[in-house]
Amino acid sequence: MATLPPDQTSLIDYPSAFPIKVMGAQADGFEAAVVAVALQFDPGFDASTIERRPSKGGKYLGLTLTVTATSREQLDELYRTLSTHPMVRVVL
Repeated sequence: MATLPPDQTSLIDYPSAFPIKVMGAQADGFEAAVVAVALQFDPGFDASTIERRPSKGGKYLGLTLTVTATSREQLDELYRTLSTHPMVRVVL
């Protein structure tokens, strides 16, 4: 684990572009639901920048969202909200 200098509390400089990977069933409304959550935490989020990767069998869809991270608390709450969403299987 990296050791931070005493005057630095995070390895991330805020604000910064921060990618988040989300996977869920390829179903109507999945991408829209993830975008709605992203917009709650980053009102300037641009949904046109989402990278989409369907699974080999087409059952799942992986999304990479790049949000503007403004604090550790914002990222923690974004991960928590995505992780508890009923349409989301995995958040990385």
